[in-house]
Amino acid sequence: MYISDKKTLREIKRAFHEKFPFLKLEFYAKPHKPGEGSPRQEQLPDHLTIGEVRTIHNEGAFRVKPEMRVRDFEQQFYEKYGLSVQVFRKSGNLWLQTSKTDTWTLAEQNRKGGASAQHFEEMHTE
Repeated sequence: MYISDKKTLREIKRAFHEKFPFLKLEFYAKPHKPGEGSPRQEQLPDHLTIGEVRTIHNEGAFRVKPEMRVRDFEQQFYEKYGLSVQVFRKSGNLWLQTSKTDTWTLAEQNRKGGASAQHFEEMHTE
C-alpha cells in the first residue's frame, strides 16, 4: 500500500481488503492499546484524506505481509504514519474487531474469516 497525504481512507481500506478479502480496516481518531478495541464514536469517515487525520507525514510504500501479527501491523501503521487503525475480521454476516486475537497473523485472521463466511453461506442456502 502506498501512503500519501492525498489518498483517502477509503482508498487505503480498499487496497487492504483486496489483499485480505475477509478482513477490513477502520481508522480512528485515537490509538488503542494491544488487545483493546476502539470505540465506534472515534471512527473516522472514509472520505477524509490521510493528510487530514494523521500526525506523522511520512510517505511511501507500507509493506503488508501475511505473516505480520495484527498488533504489529496496527502498531507499525501508527508509529510510521501516525494513523490509528483497527483490523476487523468477517464472522458470518458481521465484522468483528480482532482485539482478542491481536497475536494472530493477518493470514490466520483472513483464513478464519473465510471459513466463517463459507460456513455462514452454507447455513443460509440449505
